Amino acid sequence: MKTILKRKSGFTLIELMIVVAIIGILAAIAIPNFLRFQLKAKTSEGKTNIAAIRTAQQSYYSEFGVFVSALASPAVVSDNMKHSWVQADPTGEGFDRLGWEPEGLVFFNYVTMVDMAGYSIGAEGDIDADTMYQYWGYKKPGAGGMDISVANVSGSCDVAFLAPQVVGPCAADFGQSTF
Repeated sequence: MKTILKRKSGFTLIELMIVVAIIGILAAIAIPNFLRFQLKAKTSEGKTNIAAIRTAQQSYYSEFGVFVSALASPAVVSDNMKHSWVQADPTGEGFDRLGWEPEGLVFFNYVTMVDMAGYSIGAEGDIDADTMYQYWGYKKPGAGGMDISVANVSGSCDVAFLAPQVVGPCAADFGQSTF
């Protein structure tokens, strides 16, 4: 009668190294994609809120016949952290008069400007903490069709780059965060 010997050992070192290598390769692929999608989500806040401000402007204009200017709010957004919404104009004008306020915390600050040629909306934020801001804008020319300057905090939005009545980046390299 033969005795069958059973081996009572775990994985070999080679098998463990192969598993660790596979996990490392998967992480190297997944982490950059996750960070890129996270930046896209942060960017969408700016575009979505500009569209909401545009809707509020049009509603206000339909009721009262004028557009509303609003100071940059919150006053400073200098990092990639979310900030509480605080309207910069304490008199109740601006975004309060317009009837617009974002839900929750924001990555961007928002401003809207009115002149004889129409109105514009701007959003500015450093969503990836690289000290290079993203600028998004919207412009609605007035009745004369004249081009207007786009509202923004630091003056970095190129009005010639924006298509009228389209929410978009203020230059070819804006809105393109990299990681």
